[in-house]
Amino acid sequence: MTDTATAPAQVSAPTGAAPRAKGDRLWTGRRTTLTILGLIVGLLTIFPLVWMVAGSFKGPAEVNSVDLIPAEPTLENFRYVFTEVPFLRYMFNSFFISATITVLALWFHSMAAYALARLKFRGRETLFLLIFSTLLVSLPVILIPTFVVVRTLGMVDSYAGLIVPAIFNAFGIFLLRQFYVSLPAELEEAALVDGASYWRIYRSIILPLSRPILSALAVFFFLANWNSFVWPLTITSDPDLRVVQLGIATFQQQYAADWNYVLAASTVAAMPTLLIFFFFQKQIVESIKTAGFK
Repeated sequence: MTDTATAPAQVSAPTGAAPRAKGDRLWTGRRTTLTILGLIVGLLTIFPLVWMVAGSFKGPAEVNSVDLIPAEPTLENFRYVFTEVPFLRYMFNSFFISATITVLALWFHSMAAYALARLKFRGRETLFLLIFSTLLVSLPVILIPTFVVVRTLGMVDSYAGLIVPAIFNAFGIFLLRQFYVSLPAELEEAALVDGASYWRIYRSIILPLSRPILSALAVFFFLANWNSFVWPLTITSDPDLRVVQLGIATFQQQYAADWNYVLAASTVAAMPTLLIFFFFQKQIVESIKTAGFK
């Protein structure tokens, strides 16, 4: 008598019914509603930018019309901005100040964050909490004390007065510290065994690993200082030190009725920020994922 192994019965799916795609199950009513809402919010966000760019190509008689597309596009507004007013000087001041602050801030912030994340010394956590607590203080609160300090140091109406107070920012130190804490400690331990100093570890190991987060911070710092308005307005009165945002404000005062010139100047000022974002958006997203931001 031969023993036969009985296999478990398998129930086959009906041949006529095709399996439902996974993507079809994802498009529920809630997901569709959120998608539509996101598209509406996105359009409302980008509409002022589109209106600004379209208005910069309109003439004086057409700039106040409700039509989005200009009937007779013109470049006269941009020619006026670059020839009749020193707008290139304003842009140079903003670029020089923003780039200098970005480079110095990344240097000092990375060193401070590495020390707070990796070096062990008494009062380290307390010092970090004190630095982090400055994020709770807004600029208007410290505007007058900072101005008094800058005036005492003789830096009013100078590039130093525009650059030095903006270098130190707790946000950069906090973000870099969170990134350095997540790095494996074995990298430093191996370097210390090989006889490397902390400065050599910082320069040869930490900085190369920090390129994504430093790139994102560079974008944040540059854009924040490019769009700075309150502090340059407070610390400078020399027209040669006027930054691009103050230049646009001057346009609004001088050409209140000629919005075509104001929109052209605003479009020119917005182009560098848009280009920087498009070129570095990958680094921004990568830094947010690496630092654990939600």
